[in-house]
Amino acid sequence: MNTVIRASNIIKTFDLGEVKVRALRGVDLEINEGDFVAILGHSGSGKSTFMNIIGCLDVPSSGEVYIDDNNVANYSRDKLATIRNKKIGFVFQSYNLLSRTTALENVELPLLYNPEVSAVERADLSKKALERVGLGDRLSHLTNQLSGGQQQRVAIARALVNEPLVILADEPTGNLDTRTSYEIMGIFQELNEAGKTIVIVTHETDIAKMCKRNIVFKDGKVIKDFMVDKPINAKEELAKMPKQEDVLV
Repeated sequence: MNTVIRASNIIKTFDLGEVKVRALRGVDLEINEGDFVAILGHSGSGKSTFMNIIGCLDVPSSGEVYIDDNNVANYSRDKLATIRNKKIGFVFQSYNLLSRTTALENVELPLLYNPEVSAVERADLSKKALERVGLGDRLSHLTNQLSGGQQQRVAIARALVNEPLVILADEPTGNLDTRTSYEIMGIFQELNEAGKTIVIVTHETDIAKMCKRNIVFKDGKVIKDFMVDKPINAKEELAKMPKQEDVLV
């Protein structure tokens, strides 16, 4: 099995004036191809800092980070941007979509930085990514015409469009109700079954139980790393829930 991400003795210290905060205290982790990982931990545990480092949004104070066998720990900003664009798909809690633009245009964004992709190819790839998340009939809808769940689907399609090595999702269900959260997790489970490597940060234990592997951070260290026994099937749980029109308001 190929190792997609390998972190070796990662230390991250933030210098806040006279105070130094050690956010990560020697983290060793491997994410393998086909993994579906939930990273958990209380606020201040280091989980988001770790996500930022493996996502090439930040660099460690010391240690090594390998993305697809490239040691990115000391990469320049330009090199990190290239790795982010080609190897990593991001999904955020707040969706991070451009307002007053269509779903299709939002998904096209990562491809704008790839000169090898023509405008026609860009539109075609983006359409297929939206179809993959069940939004083939919403291509021309503006962001403000979409529900929160639909906006997150657009964000997932945007993360997929470059066929990245790994998808990193930071609290992807944090702004969603239970039913919509399970719908989003159902999409992630389908993508993982199709071979996508996915890492999510979450504070919700029921969401973590839908992943194959859980990693728990505390005080800048990994305190647990285990495989989930029989992950919850999001689609099966959705089938048990009352339809929204059946719920009394």
